[in-house]
Amino acid sequence: MDNEVEELRVAVTEEETYVPDTSVIIEGAVSKLIEKGKIKGKIIIHKAVISELENQANQGKAIGFAGLDEIKRLRELASKGLIELEIAGEKPRVYEIKYAKLGAIDALIRELAWELEATLITSDRVQAEVAKALGINVIYIEPKKEEKIRLEEFFDKNTMSIHLKEGVPPIAKKGKPGSWRIVSLRDKPLTRDEIESLAKEIIEAAKTRRDGFVEIDRSGSTIVQLGLFRIIITRPPLSDGWEITAVRPLVKLKLEDYNLPPKLIKRLEERAEGILIAGAPGMGKTTFAQALAEYYSRKGKIVKTIESPRDMHLSDNITQYSKSYASPDELHDILLLSRPDYTFFDEMRNDEDFKLYTDLRLAGIGMVGVVHATSPIDAIQRFLGRVELGMIPSIIDTVIFIENGEVKKVYEVSISVKLPTGLKEAELARPVVEVKDFLTGELEYEIYKFGEATVVVPVKRVRMSGFERRIIREIERLIPQASIEVQGSNVTVIVPREYARLLMKKAKRLRKLEDKLGISIRVRVEG
Repeated sequence: MDNEVEELRVAVTEEETYVPDTSVIIEGAVSKLIEKGKIKGKIIIHKAVISELENQANQGKAIGFAGLDEIKRLRELASKGLIELEIAGEKPRVYEIKYAKLGAIDALIRELAWELEATLITSDRVQAEVAKALGINVIYIEPKKEEKIRLEEFFDKNTMSIHLKEGVPPIAKKGKPGSWRIVSLRDKPLTRDEIESLAKEIIEAAKTRRDGFVEIDRSGSTIVQLGLFRIIITRPPLSDGWEITAVRPLVKLKLEDYNLPPKLIKRLEERAEGILIAGAPGMGKTTFAQALAEYYSRKGKIVKTIESPRDMHLSDNITQYSKSYASPDELHDILLLSRPDYTFFDEMRNDEDFKLYTDLRLAGIGMVGVVHATSPIDAIQRFLGRVELGMIPSIIDTVIFIENGEVKKVYEVSISVKLPTGLKEAELARPVVEVKDFLTGELEYEIYKFGEATVVVPVKRVRMSGFERRIIREIERLIPQASIEVQGSNVTVIVPREYARLLMKKAKRLRKLEDKLGISIRVRVEG
């Protein structure tokens, strides 16, 4: 505990008066002090605390409901004769509630404690310091050390995530990325009271533990990072019932654990400065990004991250910034001025994310972005339309595709002026972005402007025989949403999961096509 902010252990009499602020009410700390016999006497709650909690609850924020539950507990303790409870002070004005984060409500609470010569209870370090400077007695509730919460009882060493919903038995996902199974944890469905109680405990722990914080608190949803756990809480009306999803990384890998080819390691060390790590959800993208960040840090590079939520588990010398607590402009200024060697941008989703990645990369900062994609080329396509085509190789030079926790594909991206594959007239030469398999050097895609459109052309398909093109044309006529891979007479038809029902209707026609063309068709559903 800090020497200048410490709990005042004073002789307690029946007349002792305490004024708690919003921070300890939200954390449920006052009722616990009373139940343990550490304080007794009169508890006075400022009307401003109730107004602030009401405002947060009206916005659907979990911390508002947690605070109101604590006040109800204090009333129950008062009814048992353990304390006296009183509501006092003037109701705050609209602007004081609006500027609560800037200390307007805290000032009202301090003023009440000063007037009543009461002891202020707070877990806000700044509030405690200001009160001590004014000569007010203070009980400062220091953030808790890591303590287990009930949620952790649902996890064992093989559990990746748990899924809790009211009215449904709890289930867990066990295994590893790409190889997991769903396991029921009990037969009895969870009640709303159980879910709400767990959610409240999670919120309180996030507000008090050193390794916890509420990352996002919106109407209907709350995202919490608590130690290794990323926890998503949803509630009505956003969801049809209370639900808690908690995800935990099973292993923390080093880059060496991936057994990457020396050629790729050399590129990562010497040339790669615009890296995309792509893959489907749950395939291990963030785990690989974490390993790469630690690798760069061990190599003497300055590494920072942008995350929302901050769920990468990194050494202390890597600074992790939250996108939830800063604007893109603020993050841009911080990173531009601090000039890290590499910035890792976990979970790039919207236009602002891609713009920030692009701006920082063009400013000369090494960037590593994590994106959802079902194929390696999809990761590059997410930049099309967001940046000029000719800028793409300056922004992205390496794409690493992760599948089932392993590096499955690596692309290098470059640009040249050439005649695109398949075109004949020399005057059609133009700037072409080339996407090559990094390990083999084989050209796989070309991206270029054709009229007003930007086209992504799989070079292998352009070079196909007339028979292969006929196969693809016939199948695309049946299933326009499919991707087709042809290897001689063996054909793989890949269909997005949302179109899986379409396969049932087209199965007979695919069988007829097999007989007609003398080929073998295998169907795969993805996504």
